[in-house]
Amino acid sequence: MALSFSAAPVHPMSPAPDTPRTIVLVDDDRNILTSVSVLLEAEGFKVRAYSDGVEALKALSAEPADLAVLDIKMPRMDGMTLLERLREKSALPVIFLTSKDDEVDQVMGLRMGADDYITKPFSQRLLVERIRALLRRRDLARGLPADAPATAEPPMVRGDLVLDVERHACTWKGQAVTLTVTEFMLLKALAQRPGMVKNRDQLMDLAYGESIYVDDRTIDSHVKRLRKKFKAVDAEFSQIETLYGLGYRYKEK
Repeated sequence: MALSFSAAPVHPMSPAPDTPRTIVLVDDDRNILTSVSVLLEAEGFKVRAYSDGVEALKALSAEPADLAVLDIKMPRMDGMTLLERLREKSALPVIFLTSKDDEVDQVMGLRMGADDYITKPFSQRLLVERIRALLRRRDLARGLPADAPATAEPPMVRGDLVLDVERHACTWKGQAVTLTVTEFMLLKALAQRPGMVKNRDQLMDLAYGESIYVDDRTIDSHVKRLRKKFKAVDAEFSQIETLYGLGYRYKEK
């Protein structure tokens, strides 16, 4: 069920009033939905809130958003299942809300394609900053400073690979490959300098910055997902190479 909230004053650091970013909140705790929605609207965001994963999935399928914040433990459809369903068709940036002591949820969420997580109980101000940070990462993946107008930067072309950073679009041999923010930034980092090895620590910093710690296997999971997506359009895809003990590189040819 969608919850609506009255508009609040726009924060000076918010995006322009005529182009607010839309944030979807999904949590079965009505107090969290209400308080976080009021805060985000005060920060200049447009908010759509749902207390049920099934309803959120229907709504997101009908009307896209800029970012989603999902609770993991919910009745009917939990956050993991909702993320899995979203990832079938969408690269929507996702932040998970997890329980304080459930490290398994945090790791599994990232490996399934979430872009960030924050633990309950959480500072609402911290959540706002993490949302802003992920939106900035999305803009950087497009080759743009946050909230900047589009420029005429040409797409990155590496043989059969085309990365259109302005549109956050990727094609391989003319076929579209849908990537999350994290996947796009990892691929961009590798493809920028073909033949150069990037170790896992470098890739962690490029994909997540310093706001979140992830282990080596999480990076490996992202690379595995990248390869799977490319192999879905070309079974012979082999451009991302693993150098055991060192890291990854994008083939020069």
